[in-house]
Amino acid sequence: MTRVTVVFLKVLDMAIIPESECISKSEFKARALEVLREIEQSGKPKIITDRGKPTLEIRKLRDSQVSPLEKLKGTVIKYEAATAPIADDDWENA
Repeated sequence: MTRVTVVFLKVLDMAIIPESECISKSEFKARALEVLREIEQSGKPKIITDRGKPTLEIRKLRDSQVSPLEKLKGTVIKYEAATAPIADDDWENA
C-alpha cells in the first residue's frame, strides 16, 4: 500500500505557499490566540493575507545568543583611514 500526501498550495504574488501556512485577516482576528499558540508550539510561520495577497508573516522569535558585534561582522562596505584627522573643509555644516 502506498501513502499519498496531498498538499494544497496557494499562488500568492508569484510565490507558491502551502495553504496550511496562510490565514486570512478575518480568520486571524477570530482565532488570534489559537494561531499564536500554534506558531509558538510548532515553530512554523503563518502568512496573513488580505484579499488573497500576503501582507504579514508571523513567526516565532528565535533566541539569539550571538553578540551584536558578531551580527555586524562582515557588514562594513568601505573602511578608509578611520583614525585620520578631519579637515575643516571636510565638514558639510562647517
